[in-house]
Amino acid sequence: MSDLETRPQARECGGREDVPGRPVTELLSPRETHLGGSTVVRRLLPNLGRRMVGAWCFVDHYGPDDIADEPGMQVPPHPHIGLQTVSWLHQGEVLHRDSLGSLQTVRPRELGLMTAGRAIAHSEETPRAHSRYLHGAQLWVALPDAHRHTAPAFEHHAALPEVAHGGLTATVILGELDGARSPGTVHTPLMGADLTLAEGASARVPLQPDFEYALLTMAGSTEAAGVRLGPGRMLYLGSGRRELDLREDGGPGGGGSSVLLLGGEPFAEKIVMWWNFIGRSTEDITRAREDWAAGTRFGEVHGYGGPRLDAPALPATPLKPRGRER
Repeated sequence: MSDLETRPQARECGGREDVPGRPVTELLSPRETHLGGSTVVRRLLPNLGRRMVGAWCFVDHYGPDDIADEPGMQVPPHPHIGLQTVSWLHQGEVLHRDSLGSLQTVRPRELGLMTAGRAIAHSEETPRAHSRYLHGAQLWVALPDAHRHTAPAFEHHAALPEVAHGGLTATVILGELDGARSPGTVHTPLMGADLTLAEGASARVPLQPDFEYALLTMAGSTEAAGVRLGPGRMLYLGSGRRELDLREDGGPGGGGSSVLLLGGEPFAEKIVMWWNFIGRSTEDITRAREDWAAGTRFGEVHGYGGPRLDAPALPATPLKPRGRER
């Protein structure tokens, strides 16, 4: 997954100054942007109202899109440092290639987890023979300083643990929920889960009070902490919660609802996020851009039917890491 903006802004994130030590309900408004091919995404993080949720620092929601006669997602080879990418689908398929030689089709409710570490390049595309609909989320996790120079890696987990209570089924994407733990590698205390509510169901989900949380509605309508959420909306919940009340709220067509629950210990470090890089200084970002332009460090993605992405120009002003400004 990539930030394909031609004039990306530097985003200064991290630090705990703006993390409320209490439960809150803040609705975050999405911003639409193109992700290559015919895919338009709703960008929820980073957001003017909220830059991070734990180590989660980038969230795109896309679809459901009818791509029966469209190419779907087409994201050329591009570089990453200092982060993990998470591919999560409800419908469709995404073909992942990377400079390690990985070639993997990710399907609904399977985890595609790439750790960029010191440097990796990858592409993502809808396969030529594909399902009619494409619907999913693309997410990034910031790596802490102790692990941001780790060796790059790719994991694919076709089977993930589930928790079921009454009308709620939870698939644990990363971290742990209610005693069930994902096999995906994590480097900070965090969690992500796909929660599906049957039509008319209510549920109480256990939380960790020292985590901050947010909910992204994937499908249907869900009432969370007394706030009704339609598809593509994100609700920031703050911290200090031990549980969360959810209720399926009768979305169009019925059939239940689905939300992504994202949480984690507030990310204490201050980071710089620019284009597809996460570093700690202007020098980190500049060096990564130069290495990508020179064709060094990131390796080569083989098999993608097109040219790789060129890096945009750096902003004229220095990139200074500081706290997550509101």
